Amino acid sequence: MVRYVPMSTIKWGILATGGIAATFTEDLRLVPDAEVVAVGSRSAESARAFADRYGIPRAHGSWAELAADPDVDIVYVANTQNAHYDAVLTCLNAGKAVLCEKAFTLNRAQAAKLVDLARERRLFLMEAMWMRCVPAIRKIVELVEGGAIGPVEAVHADFGISVSVEPDHRLRDPELGGGALLDLGVYPISFAYLMLGAPAGVQSWARLTPEGVDENTGMLLGYDSGAVALLSCGITTDGPVTASVSGPLGRIELPHLFFRPGAFVLHRAGAAPETFHVPYEGTGMLHEAVEAMRCLREGLLESPLVPWQATLDVMGVMDEVRRQVGVRFPGE
Repeated sequence: MVRYVPMSTIKWGILATGGIAATFTEDLRLVPDAEVVAVGSRSAESARAFADRYGIPRAHGSWAELAADPDVDIVYVANTQNAHYDAVLTCLNAGKAVLCEKAFTLNRAQAAKLVDLARERRLFLMEAMWMRCVPAIRKIVELVEGGAIGPVEAVHADFGISVSVEPDHRLRDPELGGGALLDLGVYPISFAYLMLGAPAGVQSWARLTPEGVDENTGMLLGYDSGAVALLSCGITTDGPVTASVSGPLGRIELPHLFFRPGAFVLHRAGAAPETFHVPYEGTGMLHEAVEAMRCLREGLLESPLVPWQATLDVMGVMDEVRRQVGVRFPGE
């Protein structure tokens, strides 16, 4: 049966204690019907320090202990992507609903196994692709679907940052699912998918680090309609981190940090540019939490904003990009 959560407050468990877990926990403070009741880590000391920092009642020294906590309604999985599969598997097997950071897993095969298990166990599961839940992105989807720019013909999106990291940093470590693609490229690909769906073809190029992960990557996605998406990501490139979606009637431009905009501009032929201001609180991550909580209360297994098929299709695109550029993770 679907695990239905009728209570007014949804109780969260946080799995992992890094920066993204901290940001999410801070955003949850802005959601009045959310409560963080437990945190879990492979280190009891790390879990206790995180719990003390945020006033969380219980700290668990293992994922299994967190997943077995009877007060937890849903677990937010925030460890490195190489560990997502095992962490989500642990939670689902313990009967817990899960919101899992992206990249959802290392590859599509792992993602499909988790989706199948969630379906079999009748448990809610959602990729934490928070971009799809941010109010401005939802407004853009509404405008595009309403024909504001006509049929989408082109999408452009970049997520390039210039960071100096040592060879043992997680971004350069194949064991940890390193590289630009899974950390950053998932955003441009997900944005293109949101506008155009699954591509008919993928062409990609990349420069690899000595460790064998991508550090500067370009992707061209082609669609049966003739539309195209030109995407890029990198950890050695000071990119604009912007996006646009274009059609015969106009285009929509998203500013720096396109994945969490508070405003965007609609350009249409013969009309003055129209700026839409769509502000939000916190970092914007709270909106994925609110969506997950809504789904729990309604007894849904998956979110219509971040459906399972979208997660699987995006993972499939990243699999193909990695195949073309020659990135393989240990165990594949």
